[in-house]
Amino acid sequence: GVHACKAGGVSAGRGKAGRAAAGSAAAIVLALVLAQVFLPRIAASRISSRLTRYGTVESVSVKAWPAVELLWGSADSVKVRARSLKVSAAQAAKLLWEARGLGSIEMTASSVREGPLRLREVSLRKHGQALAGQARMTDADVRAALPEGFDVQLLSSERGEVQVRASGGLFGVGASVDAVAGASEGKLIAHPLGLLLSGLQLTLFSEPHVYVEGVGARVESGRPLSYRLTISATLR
Repeated sequence: GVHACKAGGVSAGRGKAGRAAAGSAAAIVLALVLAQVFLPRIAASRISSRLTRYGTVESVSVKAWPAVELLWGSADSVKVRARSLKVSAAQAAKLLWEARGLGSIEMTASSVREGPLRLREVSLRKHGQALAGQARMTDADVRAALPEGFDVQLLSSERGEVQVRASGGLFGVGASVDAVAGASEGKLIAHPLGLLLSGLQLTLFSEPHVYVEGVGARVESGRPLSYRLTISATLR
């Protein structure tokens, strides 16, 4: 009788332990499901709140599996659609560096303004650490970004460089000068062509965490005149 009582007690104890383990497992599964539902939404809300400092954001979506990786600043993909943004090159580089843990980013904006420079139909894609961006710029936008009396005419674009004809006193020369813009040690540099001016250069973009690899430009439309600009870079 004593033996039977002990056996029954052991069996009951095992039953309680099994139910407790099952309950813990169910709680963990429920927590993971809730995290998968709510954490991406919370992350999207935070990203949207951060970007609205720079303009109008229409939508942000975040995908992550498992979603708990968002707690460590990682995600599989983020998509952002904005109407208009006003952001400096330094601010844009900082935002990209803060987002280095995101697997991929797809950002589009109808308009982005950086100082006097206005870019239209902007798109930026990040896959791993590789960055690729493009935008449209009208001839009127180009003229508005330059000092009065200055002018830049696109001549050609190949092998990650853009050749232009600059006039109006650029590089300290009053006459027209042909110049090339391209990547140099991670920076976007413009320098005039010709033996007498070859030592001059102008830094167009230089940020420590964005390593520029190449740029491109082409005429997209003639009425009104507009250009399609591209840039490739790496986060470092």
